[in-house]
Amino acid sequence: MPEVLELATALAGRAGADEQVEAYVARVRRTSIRVFQGDVESLSSADSAGIGVRVVRGARVGFAWAGSIAEPAALQALEDARDNASYATEDPAAGLAEPDGIGPAALALWREELAACPSGSKIALALDLERRVRAGDARIRQVVSSDYSDTLGESAIATSTGVSASSRRGTCLLHASALAGEGAETRTGSGYSVGRSLEDLDAERAARHAVERATRLLGARKPTSRRLPVVFDPRVTATLLGIIAGPLSGDEVAKGRSLFAGRVGEQVACGEITLVDDPTEIAALGAASFDAEGIACRHNRLIDHGRLLGYLYDNHAARVAGARSTASAVRGSYRTTPRVGARAVALEPGALGPEAILAEVGCGLFVQSVSGVHSGVNAVSGDFSVGAEGLLIRDGALAEPVRELTIASTLQRMLQHVVAVGSDLEWLPGSAAGVTLAIDDMAMSGI
Repeated sequence: MPEVLELATALAGRAGADEQVEAYVARVRRTSIRVFQGDVESLSSADSAGIGVRVVRGARVGFAWAGSIAEPAALQALEDARDNASYATEDPAAGLAEPDGIGPAALALWREELAACPSGSKIALALDLERRVRAGDARIRQVVSSDYSDTLGESAIATSTGVSASSRRGTCLLHASALAGEGAETRTGSGYSVGRSLEDLDAERAARHAVERATRLLGARKPTSRRLPVVFDPRVTATLLGIIAGPLSGDEVAKGRSLFAGRVGEQVACGEITLVDDPTEIAALGAASFDAEGIACRHNRLIDHGRLLGYLYDNHAARVAGARSTASAVRGSYRTTPRVGARAVALEPGALGPEAILAEVGCGLFVQSVSGVHSGVNAVSGDFSVGAEGLLIRDGALAEPVRELTIASTLQRMLQHVVAVGSDLEWLPGSAAGVTLAIDDMAMSGI
């Protein structure tokens, strides 16, 4: 039994007759390397470990955490959680998760070679990435940053209600930011590659994307306002899916903060849209065998050919709704309690590649990046208005670059007006996959 699970189990076993106890133990090592002009600018490697404890007494829940997994600190966190429970507001849905009989997916999320990899090899990758970006185009004036990072962690959760789970996982990332210029004008662009071992990382691809995204926006001008089809870059689609996943939370639905509330069984999108959250997909960086309450993760189909099938639930949200948990509990760290969240949201890919989608659209706007998402999107009303930059589409191909524009619609209308989902599904950092996505009839505001 892993050490972290032994500690979690021992602490959960101290539950009194009138209480439930949950112990969540985590240990993480993070490495970050930045190079600049051929030299190492910074290198850091930090270890952290801690425990979070929840105690349920009747209808009250107390929580406490400790930044150590030593036994005295763990025992103190348990006593603090008990004390906090006595002051908590009563919650009729209070209670810890219980095993539901579903076995965990066998996912190989840990690579021993990444854990054993020396710093020199990681530095060499970052230096190689910087060289590739600098040599990628004569208009590259500077590689703003070239970074390598990885996260290696293990966690365990045990409850007095019978939950017992542990896992190890690792991820690594290469990222570059490039500055391109012509005359007095400069533009920036970034590229990255992600994986679970150094062999997964593709420096050439990351460099190519950084160079392309910086140089192709040189000469961008503000466009004239009009309505037109819009094609989203996969990174932008991933952002959009992250937005849509929020109001698909059962907790948000129960609180009246979701545009999907009360719409199960309805056609909320066009037939091209099938949306899933599947943490058992090994290619997803958010893949996991268990959720943050120790329940086995599973494939959750949320929208099937446009029809809303249901919402995501953790244990508490499911109790409130009279539903079953979808094993969708997430938590930021041992310092926080679980909440409902998606881990691996993706659209079912279509048949067309990016070039074929551009050809089908004919004339429109290709959006490379968006800004102001948090202030410009309302998950209750569905209003969508964000800043953007990209390139116009003319005769089925990318044309002149544009900037300082706004694209607007509603999420409801956008979902109903999808005309193509690309075949180029790509798992990106975060909780969503990217894919080229074409939406008809959005408003573009420029001059």
